[in-house]
Amino acid sequence: MNCGSREALEEMTAIQSHRGPDDSGVWDWKSSDGSYVGLGSRRLAIIDLSPDGHMPMSNEDGTVWITYNGEVYNFAELRRELQSKGHRFGSETDTEVIIHLYEEEGADCVKRLNGMFAFAICDLRQGSPTLFLARDHFGVKPFYYWHQGPRFAFASEIKALLQVPEIQPELDLHSLNQYLTFLWVPDPNTMFKGIRKLPAGHYAVFREGTMKITQYWDLTFPSKLHSYPRREADLIHEIRERFQRSVEMQMVSDVPIGAFLSAGLDSSSIVALMSRANRAPVRTYTITFPPNYRAGETTLDDPGVPERLAQQLGCENQQIVVEPDVTALLPHLVWHMDEPTADPAIIAAYLVCREAQKQSTVLLSGVGGDELFAGYRKHAAHNWARAYQKIPSVLRRGVIEPALSNLPNVRGMALKGTVRLAKKMARSASLSPRERFIMDCTYLDGEQKTALYRQDVGDRLRTLDTGISHRSCFDSVPHADFLNQMLYLDSKIFMPSLNLTYNDKMSMASSVEVRVPFLDRDLAEFVAWNVPPNLKLKGFLRPTTKYIFRKAMKDDLPREVLQQPKAGFAAPVDYWLAHDLREMVDDLLSESRVRQQGLFRPEAVREFVKEHRTGVKDWSMQIWQLLTLEIWMQTFLDAGSKRPAGDSTQVATA
Repeated sequence: MNCGSREALEEMTAIQSHRGPDDSGVWDWKSSDGSYVGLGSRRLAIIDLSPDGHMPMSNEDGTVWITYNGEVYNFAELRRELQSKGHRFGSETDTEVIIHLYEEEGADCVKRLNGMFAFAICDLRQGSPTLFLARDHFGVKPFYYWHQGPRFAFASEIKALLQVPEIQPELDLHSLNQYLTFLWVPDPNTMFKGIRKLPAGHYAVFREGTMKITQYWDLTFPSKLHSYPRREADLIHEIRERFQRSVEMQMVSDVPIGAFLSAGLDSSSIVALMSRANRAPVRTYTITFPPNYRAGETTLDDPGVPERLAQQLGCENQQIVVEPDVTALLPHLVWHMDEPTADPAIIAAYLVCREAQKQSTVLLSGVGGDELFAGYRKHAAHNWARAYQKIPSVLRRGVIEPALSNLPNVRGMALKGTVRLAKKMARSASLSPRERFIMDCTYLDGEQKTALYRQDVGDRLRTLDTGISHRSCFDSVPHADFLNQMLYLDSKIFMPSLNLTYNDKMSMASSVEVRVPFLDRDLAEFVAWNVPPNLKLKGFLRPTTKYIFRKAMKDDLPREVLQQPKAGFAAPVDYWLAHDLREMVDDLLSESRVRQQGLFRPEAVREFVKEHRTGVKDWSMQIWQLLTLEIWMQTFLDAGSKRPAGDSTQVATA
């Protein structure tokens, strides 16, 4: 609004063509006083493939316009209700349902929607345009914006915002500090100064230069003294039924649909229930790497498990064995991600979506299961730390922790993951539960970052608290059991800032829509208020993660899936750094490059690389982090992101 032009709007939509290759459109409006507002759209047709679904879309008299990214799964029910109240429809889309629901209920319309969405409505009914902006409950779909006085712009991807002449890419140092801490930047910040994200579960109203953001939903938890009256058997049955309904609801599509299938419990459960609901064989996609990539990588799934499950369920499973040219692929994916994101899972996510797109436009994913039912190792680590703290502190700090800290890297050995976990626990186990959990999420601590930064940069960042968002989340649920506090934090920060972000960006890079049945609002609220913590994480030193969900799926899945240890949707970083990326590391992290960027001490970066290559320490994630950052700076700060890369989104700008 009041910035850019129709030409800029068209450039914004064009640079996101990957997000919507089926159709594009722009609409703009100028008032007599010179005010300007425009909406742009790229469409990936999922529901109602006809031209009737063209966006931006308006109501009957052209006074309410929308651009929209996502899917509303209860749109048919809402449509019938709105028709009974006299609303008339010209398409079969969920987009038009949102328009009429907004006409009927205003800002409260978002409370009625079950789905994933980011949308903007321009309301001209009061003369001066009002923008109503909304992001779904969990933040499955992204929403970026820039606001400066009366000028405002928004989009599904940051690279679209950078097409607006008034918006120049500039590094945000506070966000850099968070990135080096966590591998990614927590919402609502971004790595770009002045560009922010609309938080999950929030809507905003922009009118006459003023923007007001309102939270319309939050995942809440009962007090730790709460009594849970439901019997375990009843909970098992109800969770199974609710999850089945969520899966079936999210299978609604007018285009081919499939699913990720790893060795893990979450994706396997989705595929099992899809198979029950679908007469035709379910298309499933499994990614794996050659044996030489897998040596010592306990984070990589065993490809034999999903292969056997697919056969048992009668699925059409495609096992994608990849040996990518990671040197060429990494810059491409950094461009798609918009921000530096140092989780190598983005590579596996992109590769499986790229292959799946040849057959399926929609994929169901298991993202959210760990946050709902306590599936991460860091949840169990809380119990281990409590046991560790019973050891006398003189023994812990004087003997155990120094010994663990000095353990060498064990590249290529199965012990690598165990050693990494032990080192991480040793540095945090003596802290309070909250601080320990935050520390366990970090990859570089304050002392390490101080040694890395150039002195003038370090001086500017010394007083900044990178864990402020995490502590704020803990403060929002102080009454809850600590396990539920951890789950709340993960669902508010870790999941939307990392997992959901890269799932959206990597799938849309291949023009594929990813849906997440675990993040059905009703299911999540039921689990939060009815399942006691000891039925999510059952046991103490060797607890069963996602206990109640495993029980709920015991009749649908074989034992080897139910007992499969947690494995990430990961990639062989250590192997790549030692082989494929060795030359790139030497080039992009060279002394001259590091000095030219002006953020870090070249000798500190060189020491990271040296210690990792000699096996003194495992700095694989930190080196990957610095490499990703350098590629991002070259792509966005130096080149301005304007190079073509064959991409697009449901973009909207105002």
